[in-house]
Amino acid sequence: APENILYEAHPHIGTNKLPNIITAIRKQIIDSGGVFLFDSKVTDLIITDKKITGVRTAAGDQHDAAAVILATGHSARDIFYMLHEKKILIEAKPFALGVRIEHPQQLIDSIQYHCPVRESDLPPASYSLVQQVNNRGVFSFCMCPGGIIAPASTAPGEIVVNGWSPSKRNNPYANSGMVVSVDAPDYSKEGNDPLAALRFQSKVEQRAFQAGGGNLVAPAQRVADFVDNKPSSTLPDCSYLPGIGTADLHQVLPGFVAAALKEALPLFGKKMRGYYTNEAILVATESRTSSPVRIPRDAETLQHPQVQNLYPCGEGAGYAGGIVSAAMDGERVVDAILMII
Repeated sequence: APENILYEAHPHIGTNKLPNIITAIRKQIIDSGGVFLFDSKVTDLIITDKKITGVRTAAGDQHDAAAVILATGHSARDIFYMLHEKKILIEAKPFALGVRIEHPQQLIDSIQYHCPVRESDLPPASYSLVQQVNNRGVFSFCMCPGGIIAPASTAPGEIVVNGWSPSKRNNPYANSGMVVSVDAPDYSKEGNDPLAALRFQSKVEQRAFQAGGGNLVAPAQRVADFVDNKPSSTLPDCSYLPGIGTADLHQVLPGFVAAALKEALPLFGKKMRGYYTNEAILVATESRTSSPVRIPRDAETLQHPQVQNLYPCGEGAGYAGGIVSAAMDGERVVDAILMII
């Protein structure tokens, strides 16, 4: 990683550099005595007298352990379903859902730097936007200067989009998640289902897939057309490589999400003049901002309240909101385990 990540307020490594960094992390763990088991999907937890003693995999292998850290990431739905089936306590949790918004990077540069052309020694410009709409938050998320919108689906028949930037941030587009808060009253209308928020999330992703017509084509609409409830007869060029298709995103997104975006986007245009434009495009759906499920744990021991020596951890358990906070939560959990082993 470049040395400037040590002192920049918004450090950036570049998604293209991460594979080699992850490889180096893995080598360090192996050199320290750790073992990686690839192609070993956990399908069951071995629990005796309310105490976990190991896990089983899809291949039937059993791995015994004095402690199990459950750090699956926020999209491991099979783990959430497994916990629910085993009657291990989980909880529905608020999250956020919306779209990816993409502008020409040159436009964002001109807005932020107040000049028609960015000087070569200036980095591609970024932004952060937030607006309250009827007591509901609308905000930019994971803004990617010089970035790319990428597919991030984890199941067939769903469309999920995400964004990333290479280390040089030299692509011609700027994209960002533009999401709306989803709270308990939005997803808990059918009773106290701990998977209610997850099911809500999945249904929207399925609607996006249907609206795109298959093959990971993402439904899209020009920004001003979306606000005016007007179909986009054409779409601008977009960095999303599987392709985009014109769609009415009011029919894809939940009504309250579409309404909040419709009100917030022109207001963002007042904060950043030129941001609200039909040269920008909305691509659905950005829905994996955080986990829709929380796996509870004791505030002191960090163990699950029902299962001794089971340690929910990181984003998937609902205790982190990004790479750094997930790493810090991992350190907390390991410290807690070392206190008792």
